[in-house]
Amino acid sequence: MIQVENIEKSFGSLQVLRGISLHIDKGEVVSIVGPSGAGKTTLLQVMGTLDTPDAGKVLINSMDVLQLKEKELSAFRNQHIGFVFQFHQLLPEFTAIENVMMPAMIAGKDRSTAREKAMELLSFMSLQSRAEHKPSELSGGEKQRVAVARALVNHPDVVLADEPSGSLDSQNKTELHQLFFDLRNRLNQTFVIVTHDESLAKMTDRTIHLKDGMIV
Repeated sequence: MIQVENIEKSFGSLQVLRGISLHIDKGEVVSIVGPSGAGKTTLLQVMGTLDTPDAGKVLINSMDVLQLKEKELSAFRNQHIGFVFQFHQLLPEFTAIENVMMPAMIAGKDRSTAREKAMELLSFMSLQSRAEHKPSELSGGEKQRVAVARALVNHPDVVLADEPSGSLDSQNKTELHQLFFDLRNRLNQTFVIVTHDESLAKMTDRTIHLKDGMIV
């Protein structure tokens, strides 16, 4: 489903990715691990079209996404890729359900359809009673589950998660990790997760080890 071919990326004289090639299958939960500075987040950003490599290809469902123009790429990203970050990045002035609805509204869905889908996802995550609460009224674990719901609202081909449990306590980490697998089992959702958490990496179907910008 995702094919990355010979990706290279440098920042000035620092070469961060050195000819990375990998394949992710539909429905896989894959972790990317490695020491700080190994290129994990840069690789995830390239896969998610948030950054452009110096060389190589990124194909998602056989679409060469690096050939898309900026407007086409933004639309593709909105409809086909979900993102979860370490610090949820919810908009503080909006409620949980409004945050989840936002990508659907950007994609052109009408408000009632977007709200129905958002509530369905929040209910699956046992957050229906928190739907009208703003982020400041939610716990850390609740915020991150809202962020996962937001990532899923447009039925993306893949969810890319960058240290999604890095800011959570042990109980909330465990619950969030299990959520990824529940979503895979229920929706056949694909996840690619950058993590330093060894327990999460051991749970995933496959672990990709990066060191000095290369797969080892």
